Amino acid sequence: MADPLFDPSSVADKKTSRLATERWENEGGATCAGHASPMVDTLSNSGGLAMDSAPAAERFTAETILALRYWTPSLLSFRTSRAPGFRFTPGHYARLGLNDTNDGVVWRPFSVVSGAHDPHLEFFAVLVPGGDFSRLLSNIRLGDTIRVDKASYGFMTIDQLAPGKDLWLLASGTGLGPFLAILRDPATWQTYDNLVLVHSVRYAGELAYRDEIAAIPHEPLLAALPAKMRYVPVVTREPWPGALAARIPQLVEDGRLEQAAGVKLDLQRSRIMVCGNPEMARELRGQLTARGFRTTRRAVPGQLAFENYWQSKPS
Repeated sequence: MADPLFDPSSVADKKTSRLATERWENEGGATCAGHASPMVDTLSNSGGLAMDSAPAAERFTAETILALRYWTPSLLSFRTSRAPGFRFTPGHYARLGLNDTNDGVVWRPFSVVSGAHDPHLEFFAVLVPGGDFSRLLSNIRLGDTIRVDKASYGFMTIDQLAPGKDLWLLASGTGLGPFLAILRDPATWQTYDNLVLVHSVRYAGELAYRDEIAAIPHEPLLAALPAKMRYVPVVTREPWPGALAARIPQLVEDGRLEQAAGVKLDLQRSRIMVCGNPEMARELRGQLTARGFRTTRRAVPGQLAFENYWQSKPS
């Protein structure tokens, strides 16, 4: 029986614009580690140069599309089967390949949304015009085949941060994706006292996974753990009850974000991950480094992690 999270029947006749693999919309735009390969900028820049080249045949498995969900005409989640040997650390991304009759296989990276213990894999993407992978992914249906690289990649993981007590996860658009996997990991709940998820979008309909986020603290593997989770939605272009109404950097600057979360941004306690459009990330980097926060460098763990997910051309 289909997971009630998804509504496959709603997809069959839906005509949508093309889907790109950016994992971050701006608070009006796109991405965290972009249409190119993601990486935490202070740790590695590997993997971003060869995203259009297919892995060797023995390096991928052929998986099946199990479920589709359109949150809006331009936001899509899709779920695939998972090879028994596929392993990832929450925060990692996978390389996915779709067959193109003209150009062979087109590969792109996607952060894994599902939990490390789940029997399936799940991904979150935004529809944008143009792009080879977008054209292919916009046409997928239940039962179709998708290739999944056997390896997972990335450094957007909690073990890259210095020890702390409060974990802040600041996302815009589809940058939410890797944070959902991180929040579904018992290790996150055992490591921190407070977990603050901030999700900024332009319109309220783009606040994907609201019900799933509310259910995370009650999952069997997490319910008995002592950490507290706070969810702060942000909607920048229309009023929405319960949501803050300014961009994340502005909310950090004027203190409204801390007030809404009920947690202070404290250098000794707070560890911060940022996934979003480059302008948001740039502003937050300036604000937070001015407060003394630092990214990990030369194997010295820091208090900040930024993932870059952006390219100039659509994918």
